[in-house]
Amino acid sequence: MRSRDFVPAYRKLLESGELARRAGAAWRHLESCDLCARHCRVNRLATTDGAVCRTGARARVASYGAHHGEEDVLRGTRGSGTIFFGGCNLRCVYCQNWDISQRPAGREVEPEELAAMMLALQGEGCHNINFVTPSHVVAQIIAAVAIAARRGLALPLVFNTGGYDSPEALALLDGVIDIYMPDLKYGDAALARRYAKVRDYVEANRAAVREMHRQVGDLVVDEHGIAQRGLLVRHLVLPHGLAGTEAVLGFLAREISRDTYVNLMAQYRPCYRADEYPELDRPLTAAEYREGLDAAARCGLARLDGRARVRRV
Repeated sequence: MRSRDFVPAYRKLLESGELARRAGAAWRHLESCDLCARHCRVNRLATTDGAVCRTGARARVASYGAHHGEEDVLRGTRGSGTIFFGGCNLRCVYCQNWDISQRPAGREVEPEELAAMMLALQGEGCHNINFVTPSHVVAQIIAAVAIAARRGLALPLVFNTGGYDSPEALALLDGVIDIYMPDLKYGDAALARRYAKVRDYVEANRAAVREMHRQVGDLVVDEHGIAQRGLLVRHLVLPHGLAGTEAVLGFLAREISRDTYVNLMAQYRPCYRADEYPELDRPLTAAEYREGLDAAARCGLARLDGRARVRRV
């Protein structure tokens, strides 16, 4: 795909009036929230009591700017335009961003200010707008995109999520998001419950990834190797094989696509409450990461970040 031919999905919705309708519909979901897979049904327009994300009607932004540490296909030469949201719908005991995800962090912003951040990142030359930990602020994001699109936003949108996303949220995001980048954290539900504090992570996560792939397909890049549209998956290899890496990669190969672009991450280190879990209280070894790479090869997954030639169309 040539970069000059690319039109973000949401601009098509803008022209038809559908983007504004989506923004209104998403906002109404906040009255009995089902915009992540917890389905807490809290009226977030009135209170944050009972909401695991601890976020009300306004999104909290911890930071935003050009990020040069993301995947090769996102960062390019000018960086990925990341917006880090405070709060999270997961309770991962080893979270490396726990200082913003596990407590109320960041500044509350209205959709107009969030839209201005997107436009500022576009003005800096970023390759995309990268929403980091966005599952609990889907309504606020769509409202801001509707504003930014009217003001000239024309970059691909990246939904950079922990992967615990609801069907209701993904239906609202269909045609809005260009690039889905979910984590697939676990291959075993019992371990997901132990380490992320949710009972149905594996089931909900796999359903979400199937829907994401249905919407956007395999990852497509432009002539410069920069992602334009599609699915990009992250999986963090844990000590002792606790992430169930082979089960996760097997699911991708069997049920999604062997052409799935996968970032098999090796950067695990004990953070946050990992010292309370002896099996997690050490860094990943090189041998453990090699086991993950071997599992990817056995599953027939060749598009690994930084290791494989990315298909251009």
